[in-house]
Amino acid sequence: MRPTTRFAKRCLSVYRPLPVIAALSSLPIISVHAASTTPPIAPDAALTSDAAITQRVNDSSVSEHAQTADDTAQLTALRAQIEAQRLYEHTTWRRLLYFVDKGGITPKRAKSSAVTDRSFYLTKNGQHDPAAEMDALLLAITTHQARADKARTPITLPDDDALCRFPARARWLSAQLGLGDIYTSVDCQNLDNWMDTLSAKQLSVMFAEEYLDNPMSAFAHTLLRIDSQTTGSPEARIRHAYSLNDTVDGDAADNFVIYAIKSISGIYDNIIEIDPYPERLTKYVNEDERDVWTYDLALTPAEVEQIMYHVWETKDLALPYYFTTDNCASEILRLIDVVRPQNALLQQLPYAVVPAEVITLLQDYQLIDGQSYTPSAATRRQALRNKAAADGEMLDKDALASAIDASDIQTLLPDDTLVASDNNPLTRHPLQMASIGVGQAGGDRYTEVGIRAGYHDRLDSASGFPQFFDLGGLEARVRFNETDTDRDNDRVELQQATLIRGRSFNPLNTSHAGSSWGAAIQATRVNDGADPEGRDHLVGSLGYERGVSWALGTPRAGTGEMPPQLCYGLASATGQVGRGISKGYRVGAGVNLGCDYQINNRLRAQAQLQLPYWYHGNSDVAGYRGHYWQPITMLGLQYDIDKQSAIRLEANHEWQERIEKGDEVQVAYRRYF
Repeated sequence: MRPTTRFAKRCLSVYRPLPVIAALSSLPIISVHAASTTPPIAPDAALTSDAAITQRVNDSSVSEHAQTADDTAQLTALRAQIEAQRLYEHTTWRRLLYFVDKGGITPKRAKSSAVTDRSFYLTKNGQHDPAAEMDALLLAITTHQARADKARTPITLPDDDALCRFPARARWLSAQLGLGDIYTSVDCQNLDNWMDTLSAKQLSVMFAEEYLDNPMSAFAHTLLRIDSQTTGSPEARIRHAYSLNDTVDGDAADNFVIYAIKSISGIYDNIIEIDPYPERLTKYVNEDERDVWTYDLALTPAEVEQIMYHVWETKDLALPYYFTTDNCASEILRLIDVVRPQNALLQQLPYAVVPAEVITLLQDYQLIDGQSYTPSAATRRQALRNKAAADGEMLDKDALASAIDASDIQTLLPDDTLVASDNNPLTRHPLQMASIGVGQAGGDRYTEVGIRAGYHDRLDSASGFPQFFDLGGLEARVRFNETDTDRDNDRVELQQATLIRGRSFNPLNTSHAGSSWGAAIQATRVNDGADPEGRDHLVGSLGYERGVSWALGTPRAGTGEMPPQLCYGLASATGQVGRGISKGYRVGAGVNLGCDYQINNRLRAQAQLQLPYWYHGNSDVAGYRGHYWQPITMLGLQYDIDKQSAIRLEANHEWQERIEKGDEVQVAYRRYF
């Protein structure tokens, strides 16, 4: 068991010590990495022979039990049944042992468990031999069952006993073999106390929306809510609930860049934290000011219990944490897969496990049985602002702040008087996108295809996302030029390849007031204004913007949404390098001005003016300039055909006399999948 880590970054979010609401201060805290639970299996548990396992039973004060002929016959029959059914190859057994089979284009069956910790196994080769693990557990079950039958009373087992360490495995194997519930005749004190304290009756998934102002939270966050009450008031349910949070066990001393690299590459371990749910909810709703959606899972009481037993088995494991594949969201799917062998939820997302896609996947498999919306403190303040504006009143900053008391339990409850914001991830478009378009640039015609691994830009359908959300990654566009032009040697061109790009808007005239900013890392094709012929070239580009924004118009009635239109002004700084451009580099500074207009639910428009001033360095080549303005105007329009398809029109003009292809227009079909 590891010591308490008071600085742990959430999957796609950052942890800070949480303030405890005064009204909830009496709640007990269960911190599985701080409390004393079960010690590791004794070293002799790493042996595989029947004699070695029998010796462990003797060491557990059961030496008075002697194997009878009937015991031996039963064990032989059960082993034959296991072999006939090949239970050690059963999907559930492999999942209980953490054999993580991969999905994707070429599915791969894991040859060994992902867990290297010896205490996770009863046998020396358990990481690679599920059959040996099953046989060792079978011997433990039958031995204790025979002892309990002889004593005719429940027997108490030590915490490091196989049945106390691995209750999910033992219950599953006993059920498969028709042995009944061994836990009616044995007691495991720490396990029983842990289960009684949590008293899990229902599991729910909490989804905290994307939060761009904290890059580690940019892709949202999910955790499991453990409900001990399924009836009564929402307040009572929240008060008595716990959160199960799988996160990265990060180092507080690392700066953000190092932290991100270690999180992505698996250098950090994961950590499972179980704490009172109100504390977690307070962080997202009141501190980060993120709206939260909660989804009740359609699991039976037996499935909930089995998941909790499996959490007991795995909660202290130190497994590598990978930001994209082994994170807060993947753990939820893995736990559900343990009790639903017919599903392979985790294999459905083989390349990246994104919280929003997990929610959609649960819905697709009919695993959601109810949902609720908890507005953030910022959304509640905006709702008051909207109401006051509709009534012709004005609320100052102090009045808004006093109206929302962050220490009040009511701020953690769903608000039936407030219409839910249009940010339910179940209503959003799929995150992957492919496009095909035709266009004309400087008189030359072309066809262009594109792909985006995720996520969303401001011309995409906004339903299901935080307002004004703009984040994309792993995008590429390839252009096929017409052959009857002067570009025969460049028929196929990479137009753009984006690693990451995004903008965070916090309009000054809203409850989200603050700085607005943007950043992009990409390779992009640009026109070289230093060149007398203004030819285009592919360059690597790194850009950053910062400024202000305003929300305009009338917000949706009864909601805490901001006004639907957006205008902004951002100062920009950009550096670009490429062999084709003058001097091989250029740096620029300027201003980006723009507005987005939501015409209706299906139609959106966008206009932007970029005013960069570029510098290449002094040039000694005749006709080449070392610095210049290169203004660009851009227009965009998108119409949504349905949730999965849209038509987009884009046009731009570069106000620079040297540019070879200063005018461009394109129409494209976009398919979200």
